[in-house]
Amino acid sequence: MKFKKNIMFDKLFEAQQKAQEIKSRLDHISVSGEAEGGKVRVVSTANKEIKEIQIDPEFFKDADKEEIEELLVVALNKALVQAENISQTEMQAASQDLLGGLGGLGNLFGK
Repeated sequence: MKFKKNIMFDKLFEAQQKAQEIKSRLDHISVSGEAEGGKVRVVSTANKEIKEIQIDPEFFKDADKEEIEELLVVALNKALVQAENISQTEMQAASQDLLGGLGGLGNLFGK
């Protein structure tokens, strides 16, 4: 039984390391969201950290506060959706790798 527990702890540690690797990788992936044909653009990491907001100077001169706020929300949400999609894809791939590496460990709980 001790051997089986060690394997489980090793797998948990491996999963924790994998999660850290994914987080680090997501920190280096940039996504963006745009509104009004690119007049408002938001850049984020795949970990959903906003890195940059760009507003076209000409648009900024003519737009009112409400219009800018609305377009910022649209661009932010588009960037965050892209970030979430990438994050989910990375996590699913890691989960499949980890579960594939468990082999027959699923039988531990039944015996």
